[in-house]
Amino acid sequence: MALSDEPAAGGPEEEAEDETLAFGAALEAFGESAETRALLGRLREVHGGGAEREVALERFRVIMDKYQEQPHLLDPHLEWMMNLLLDIVQDQTSPASLVHLAFKFLYIITKVRGYKTFLRLFPHEVADVEPVLDLVTIQNPKDHEAWETRYMLLLWLSVTCLIPFDFSRLDGNLLTQPGQTRMSIMDRILQIAESYLIVSDKARDAAAVLVSRFITRPDVKQSKMAEFLDWSLCNLARSSFQTMQGVITMDGTLQALVIQFLFAAATVLRCLDGCRLPESNQTLLRKLGVKLVQRLGLTFLKPKVAAWRYQRGCRSLAANLQLLTQGQSEQKQLILTEEDEDGDVPEGVERVIEQLLVGLKDKDTVVRWSAVSVAAEAPRGVGRPLTIFVALSFQETDKAWHGGCLALAELGRRGLLLPSRLVDVVAVILKALTYDEKRGACSVGTNVRDAACYVCWAFARAYEPQELKPFVTAISSALVIAAVFDRDINCRRAASAAFQENVGRQGTFPHGIDILTTADYFAVGNRSNCFLVISVFIAGFPEYTQPMIDHLVTMKINHWDGVIRELAAKALHNLAQQAPEFSATQVFPRLLSMTLSPDLHTRHGSILACAEVAYALYKLAAQENRPVTDHLDEQAVQGLKQIHQQVCLGLGGQLMRQAVCVLIEKLSLSKMPFRGDTVIDGWQWLINDTLRHLHLISSHSRQQMKDAAVSALAALCSEYYMKEPGEADPAIQEELITQYLAELRNPEEMTRCGFSLALGALPGFLLKGRLQQVLTGLRAVTHTSPEDVSFAESRRDGLKAIARICQTVGVKAGAPDEAVCRENVSQIYCALLGCMDDYTTDSRGDVGTWVRKAAMTSLMDLTLLLARSQPELIEAHICERIMCCVAQQASEKIDRFRAHAASVFLTLLHFDSPPIPHVPHRGELEKLFPRSDVASVNWSAPSQAFPRITQLLGLPTYRYHVLLGLVVSLGGLTESTIRHSTQSLFEYMKGIQSDPQALGSFSGTLLQIFEDNLLNERTELTFFETEKVCIPGLVCCSSSHPFAVKLLALCKKEIKNSKDIQKLLSGIAVFCGMVQFPGDVRRQALLQLCLLLCHRFPLIRKTTASQVYETLLTYSDVVGADVLDEVVTVLSDTAWDAELAVVREQRNRLCDLLGVPRPQLVPQPGAC
Repeated sequence: MALSDEPAAGGPEEEAEDETLAFGAALEAFGESAETRALLGRLREVHGGGAEREVALERFRVIMDKYQEQPHLLDPHLEWMMNLLLDIVQDQTSPASLVHLAFKFLYIITKVRGYKTFLRLFPHEVADVEPVLDLVTIQNPKDHEAWETRYMLLLWLSVTCLIPFDFSRLDGNLLTQPGQTRMSIMDRILQIAESYLIVSDKARDAAAVLVSRFITRPDVKQSKMAEFLDWSLCNLARSSFQTMQGVITMDGTLQALVIQFLFAAATVLRCLDGCRLPESNQTLLRKLGVKLVQRLGLTFLKPKVAAWRYQRGCRSLAANLQLLTQGQSEQKQLILTEEDEDGDVPEGVERVIEQLLVGLKDKDTVVRWSAVSVAAEAPRGVGRPLTIFVALSFQETDKAWHGGCLALAELGRRGLLLPSRLVDVVAVILKALTYDEKRGACSVGTNVRDAACYVCWAFARAYEPQELKPFVTAISSALVIAAVFDRDINCRRAASAAFQENVGRQGTFPHGIDILTTADYFAVGNRSNCFLVISVFIAGFPEYTQPMIDHLVTMKINHWDGVIRELAAKALHNLAQQAPEFSATQVFPRLLSMTLSPDLHTRHGSILACAEVAYALYKLAAQENRPVTDHLDEQAVQGLKQIHQQVCLGLGGQLMRQAVCVLIEKLSLSKMPFRGDTVIDGWQWLINDTLRHLHLISSHSRQQMKDAAVSALAALCSEYYMKEPGEADPAIQEELITQYLAELRNPEEMTRCGFSLALGALPGFLLKGRLQQVLTGLRAVTHTSPEDVSFAESRRDGLKAIARICQTVGVKAGAPDEAVCRENVSQIYCALLGCMDDYTTDSRGDVGTWVRKAAMTSLMDLTLLLARSQPELIEAHICERIMCCVAQQASEKIDRFRAHAASVFLTLLHFDSPPIPHVPHRGELEKLFPRSDVASVNWSAPSQAFPRITQLLGLPTYRYHVLLGLVVSLGGLTESTIRHSTQSLFEYMKGIQSDPQALGSFSGTLLQIFEDNLLNERTELTFFETEKVCIPGLVCCSSSHPFAVKLLALCKKEIKNSKDIQKLLSGIAVFCGMVQFPGDVRRQALLQLCLLLCHRFPLIRKTTASQVYETLLTYSDVVGADVLDEVVTVLSDTAWDAELAVVREQRNRLCDLLGVPRPQLVPQPGAC
């Protein structure tokens, strides 16, 4: 049977993973107009319920949601959509389900476009009032399925309330019968509004809108305002925010009161005081309470703009420019008259201001912002007291700081903050720009710093340059520091935006344009780039150098976040070169004193900073051929020698150890005059003890600690253990090598890791004469033995150490104890290649991947080293094995390791300085993987990797290893890996259908892999999956072909006596596939299936029957047409999960029909 020409599932027509496009707000028009019109036209057909109704509703949601960011694109189409839906609503014959569905569609449109825009399109003639009112009246407020209907009807009713006619004209004769009176339209609307203000769904919001428009009508205000106010205040008084119903009632009532302007402000204010809303835990209630209070407060004051308000410029841009060209200031002289002076403050204002100030300190941002927004509307009488509070009462929590900063920004932006107050205000803002209060393991203050940047931004727009000139130096430095050194990206960007606004509006910030081109909004998004690159550029301007260094020492060295402390230390290293004198005389003594602080974070950061600053001063001194002690006095040198004694094993010990290891490294690189000093012994003890106790370090910081200790050891040995150039002190060499080799046999895995890397970091002069001994010890670490099979990390680090040692000692002929040479290179390669088969798994997953990745990297490094110096040491069989092993890893299932293997493979293939010798099939490989495609292929994407790697199946040398990797990939866990690996293998087999020799070689290799890995837990399931893919392409082989016979035998061995359900299920599928082979193979496959029909597991019996049934119907030539109907009847009608005695009878009947011998029961040993 030939392979089908149809593409497999998930073929090339599907987009690759990395080709997904992301669309932003880039739509140009409402592109689904025709589809939407058709969708709305079909509502009468789908309203009855079921799947069609839900599909139509969901499709409309999807269409509308696309325009959430650009709702204005819907405007030209709103009218016809509204008309189509209202036709349904106004049709008297429309069933209730259809009307509700139409309102659901109307609500979706309203949600996207906003009800204020959409409401204008509702019919709002006089004739519409009563029909809409009748529709609202018949609604059931407890029907939770139709809340959209009630919401939209209330909004529609609110529009009809805007008709310019007295409602009493619509009532006619209210007397229907003697003694009976109809309720007026005005009363009906008010009753509906009041009833819906206390419901729990979205209709409550619509009822508040209805009340705001209804109560403010002249005819309603005169007759119903007082009544509604009494009802609202009674509701508030009776409700409690401690209950859910009380919260709902208070929410609706407050919304109604906030939206409209009330005449009885004092009464409402007293009622609000009694409700104690600031004590509620409901954010919405507190927010509505603040809004209502501020609007009530405005009713106490005259609607008059204060003459004392600060004004900058005119509304006319031309007038502003004319004033500037004439050198005049646009600020008008303030002349206060008696009318402008503060007179008697109304009685309620103090209470209003008190509640607003409480709102400024609220725990929720939305409430604070509501309290702040009063500044935008406050006339004379409110601005000054609020300004005094905000400017002078900042001894509060971070919430009060945030609210105060927002208030300052609004006051300044509205001209209510006079220039005379800037002295006090700027001092507060400078504190707010660095506000950071520690709370447990983190801190608060991000919102405060962000709000402080907003204040600076607002001041730039509000004040004349001459008003801010005295504060330019402080503000510019503070904004630069916030833009570069703040921990949070939103604060850095806010500071950058504020700095840009000041540069553009004020024009007085030093070097503003130069700084902006480097520290713009996007550049400050990367924190490391800010600390280490942008800061160096800005520090080149002397106005900012010392403030930046002072900020790092004062605020960042002791920061709670360890990453910030490390970045701050590195930044000090860079900035010290800009101000060496200041760093040596002022900064370094402060840092040394901070190393004695009782605070752990301060000690940690200051030790890192001391190390970095000392190293920076050494670099400066080395440029002039001077020692570092020319910058550091004797007291500083002695202080550095004492730091390592502070390290402890207790709380915080790991932080201090890491910091001191960095200090050791930097001081060694700085060539501090400590040779022969006892401090060197203390440093060596600390490094050894750290490596020995790595298992006591928390897992998340273990790698960093290990790297710091190894780097410190390398620098220490290079500087202080060299007796003569190129010669080590024999005693130290003997002690170190012996001790470290002994630790490689430590039962703790982390200890082996640490000392393996330590041996790899030793300088060449310490390895001289002991290389063979060291390599032997490391090879033992990389060897997998039963007692340390789970030590994958130690094997990984041993491989890294071997590669690093080879790079350190280099290649030298005839010196096996000093360098890599012919005598020891084969042993090194043997150790590295042996780890390419490490597939260890534990609770963490496939930990062997760490070992294989390190082995690949080490093989590449060693091979490139040999190719550069002595390529004749690379033997043909070694090179072939390297390339084959790496190709196997490049075809396996884990994406990131496949990408790494492909990178190694292509690096070895394309290396040309000089080329790697003995690469198998180099010419074919260079055609399959041209150098121009190396950078463009994403090997971690299965859709790009597998079609390329399967081309290696055509090269005999690589076929076995690549096919083995593909076998593993076919049994992967991710859908994309399985799909693309299967499809690629399928395409390859289809390509060799016409080549019997290639097909035979492929089938022989597949059988060899199966035989070599028989009963291997890692590959047993994946082999069955591979066979299911390959069998259709190999059916052309005859029944006597060794492939079919041997494959059947191997499958029988694989599932024999197995209790693994998944393996058995996969085996069933393979046996069903092998029925395609004619002759004896078919009979044997059918016999195995018959055996499985009586398996002890009912699931296996049922699955076997089902798959055999499908197979017989698919391949009609398996059984004769005369018995086919009877066979499928037995398979389908038998209860295969019944008792085995019943099942066995039906199975034997099938055996007779299929022409295979009945299986015989084998008596158990020892049975009577």
